[in-house]
Amino acid sequence: MRTMRANVFHSPGQFGVEEVPRPVPGPGDAILRVTTTTVCGTDLHIVRGEYAIRPGLVIGHEAVGVVDELGVGVRGAEVGQRVVVGAITPCGQCRACLSGNAAQCGREAGYRALGGWRFGNTMDGAQAEYLLVPDATANLAPIPDDVTDEQAVLLADIASTGFAGVESAEIRIGDAVVVFAEGPIGLCATAGARLRGAGLVVGVDPDPHRRAMAKRFGADVVLDPSASDVPAEVRRLTGGGADVAIEALGAQSTFEGCLRSLRPGGTLSSLGVYGGKIEIPHDAFAAGIGDHRILTTLCPGGKERMRRLLEMVRTGHFDPAPLITHRFRLDDLAEAYRLFGARAEGVLKVAVTP
Repeated sequence: MRTMRANVFHSPGQFGVEEVPRPVPGPGDAILRVTTTTVCGTDLHIVRGEYAIRPGLVIGHEAVGVVDELGVGVRGAEVGQRVVVGAITPCGQCRACLSGNAAQCGREAGYRALGGWRFGNTMDGAQAEYLLVPDATANLAPIPDDVTDEQAVLLADIASTGFAGVESAEIRIGDAVVVFAEGPIGLCATAGARLRGAGLVVGVDPDPHRRAMAKRFGADVVLDPSASDVPAEVRRLTGGGADVAIEALGAQSTFEGCLRSLRPGGTLSSLGVYGGKIEIPHDAFAAGIGDHRILTTLCPGGKERMRRLLEMVRTGHFDPAPLITHRFRLDDLAEAYRLFGARAEGVLKVAVTP
């Protein structure tokens, strides 16, 4: 039996790199030799016990690699090809996929929410030397020669999610947009709002390094929530409130800040993964008659989504590379989690090379 090194979750706080069986492709599957992966905020939720997965699962959901093996029936890919795989792997054939809601793919039993998120959730993930990709025809996106592995891996989840929050909110040319939490997803939402044609983009974060990065990614104004009344300042800057507020952390404070920053009829686009109960204040919600729209978005995946994002990078319209601030080998993953979880040393994203 062939084996590989992988980061295995056992229980909250108990995880690490160990030797496990190497995956074998079935019909429609592909095996990638992983060349670059990452640690994501969702991985922190898992190892902290805030999101439950089964013991023994390999963690991780962002991957770039080289096609190592192909199962029977895979089309549009070949061994040796460099590819990126979205964090969401839709089958392309179920009711959700065929209805245009591929992120909620119903291939897994039960058709539950988050159905399209399998890596590190319902099947072994990407923090490993090799990764089995299901429904490979629908999910292997070739990487152009002039796009790097590090640029491509950030498209798998972070950029796709941040851009999706902007797309779901239907930002129009000239809109005023405020982004709460300028971590990697918030920074991509900031860039996406600018690309979408927002007239004013306000970035909100207590970390000065992240505020500086928000300016680099397209924010016109940055605010420190520990030093100012952000909703009041947003209302002053916009003459009554933002058209769109994007929540990119998953906390009561940022959710409520978004809601209080909106104009009547505005949209709250929520991207954060919440670890507990979220409350909607009566006054901020205008007692339910403010014509507010609150929506959530799960990262779009699949081959065509990745192709579109790769084209944005290839043509120079968007460069996610500055988001990677630290790099680790797979065997040093414990330190990567420590640094990322502590938000130490100005970390945004860590790249991991098996």
